[in-house]
Amino acid sequence: MLYTNYLIIGSGVAGLTYAVKIAQRFPNKTVIIVTKADEHESNTKYAQGGVAVVLDLVEDSFKKHIQDTLVAGDGLCDEAVVEMVIKEGPQRLKELMHWGASFDVDESGKLDLGLEGGHSEYRVVHHKDITGFEVERVLLQQVHKLSNVTVLPHHFALDLITQHHLNITKSKNITCYGAYVLNQKKEDIITIKADTTLLATGGIGRVYGNTTNPTIATGDGIAMAYRAKAEIKDMEFVQFHPTALYNNKDGRSFLISEAVRGFGAILRDKNGQRFMPIYDNRAELASRDIVSQSIDAELKKSGDTHVFLDCTHLDINAFKNHFPNIYQECLSNHIDVEKDWVPVVPASHYLCGGIVVDKNGQTSVANLFACGECSRTGLHGANRLASNSILEALVYAHNIYAYHTANPPNPNYTNIPDWNYEGTSIPKEYILIQHNIKRLQAIMRDYVGIVRSNGRLTKAARHLDLIYNEVEELYKSAKINTTLCELRNMVNIAHLIISQSLEQKHNKGGYYNIDNVRTDKVSWLKVRL
Repeated sequence: MLYTNYLIIGSGVAGLTYAVKIAQRFPNKTVIIVTKADEHESNTKYAQGGVAVVLDLVEDSFKKHIQDTLVAGDGLCDEAVVEMVIKEGPQRLKELMHWGASFDVDESGKLDLGLEGGHSEYRVVHHKDITGFEVERVLLQQVHKLSNVTVLPHHFALDLITQHHLNITKSKNITCYGAYVLNQKKEDIITIKADTTLLATGGIGRVYGNTTNPTIATGDGIAMAYRAKAEIKDMEFVQFHPTALYNNKDGRSFLISEAVRGFGAILRDKNGQRFMPIYDNRAELASRDIVSQSIDAELKKSGDTHVFLDCTHLDINAFKNHFPNIYQECLSNHIDVEKDWVPVVPASHYLCGGIVVDKNGQTSVANLFACGECSRTGLHGANRLASNSILEALVYAHNIYAYHTANPPNPNYTNIPDWNYEGTSIPKEYILIQHNIKRLQAIMRDYVGIVRSNGRLTKAARHLDLIYNEVEELYKSAKINTTLCELRNMVNIAHLIISQSLEQKHNKGGYYNIDNVRTDKVSWLKVRL
């Protein structure tokens, strides 16, 4: 058994920012960061766009950023949270830069602010087209300077430890005491007891298969919190990025940043017809939900697998300077953006819902906090505004740190049993796990995609029940491994998305159901499914 004051599950911007702050503030206390892959691998690493933050108070204002966020969130944002996050943004960005983060500057030496879909002003701070990679680099550099932080790569969190594991059946208030964690290299399960636990586990993209997220994005934190009886909300609001590079392969889809459309790229069908002005007067600069739903409507109409992003009219030298990574990735796929249209398709990108937290990042389970994409703060509402995600993670990581500074967690003296291996054996049919992952992803793509219907959602729930029963039976009898646990988590996530989609009676933001009535949204999306 390991004991730590602060347990952090996840090594993206949310978890690392909190780790740096709390470890610096309390050098005599210990921090353990558990991450299931290499410490560098997280959704943060693949964030291309940047950090949306108001720095130019002449052209821009907090009020404008707040309004843009509320418009994108389509009436479901918590306005107090939106105001708090946006007003705290500049200070949190300064801290990141103080730690060594480098962002692009213009000829005068000022930060070069970008424009992205849904934003009314240039306010996106970026590092080329690999902003997340730069943020991750700086935070890990800071973490490794701190002797009281231990990073455990290739360790997979299986379950949060609550009264359920302590055989305390009658308890009104659920408390988290740490987590059971699988050492993937040694294949043994360790018990980590903690005074407080932070879930910073990122998103759920792999549930759909076709995703801009890395393969680790299997919703583990949300699934663990759900099993621990934490409140989970707004899971129906899955944001699809409109422009992932189409390549007809499994695994992570390469993201063509929204900033490319902000730079002037145009969406066309295979015949060269520009279609976005038909759907929204903002055309390619409409918010993600509108652009994704528009592409989906075009694909349903034509039967095609993808549309195209046309950059051929742009200044190629300026394009290479702004988007070197995107330019090279296209070249490696035999696409020269100077001459060729880029084939793109919407892909699962970001979850706007998740584990419900207050302004201090507290969940409904005592001693359990959540931060980043796995949390539901109220900032995003029904649809996240571009580049508000890193901003949210920075602000909430600071708020959780500030809360723990003012309210130090009590030492955990609870006697916790080790993981029970009794009755388990190594399954010989691991092919069944892979088969069920493919089945699950196909169900989510075909029945629970960008445009949904009650009929398809109900069918999806029935199909999912069969997978759930099979997986639970295997989980109880088999020796634990990461792939099986990821599948179990993805089944939990799929159930939450489907059930909360059926409960949502209004089409809002990224959620569109053809059986819901919405008079203030154009009728073109009401296609036959």
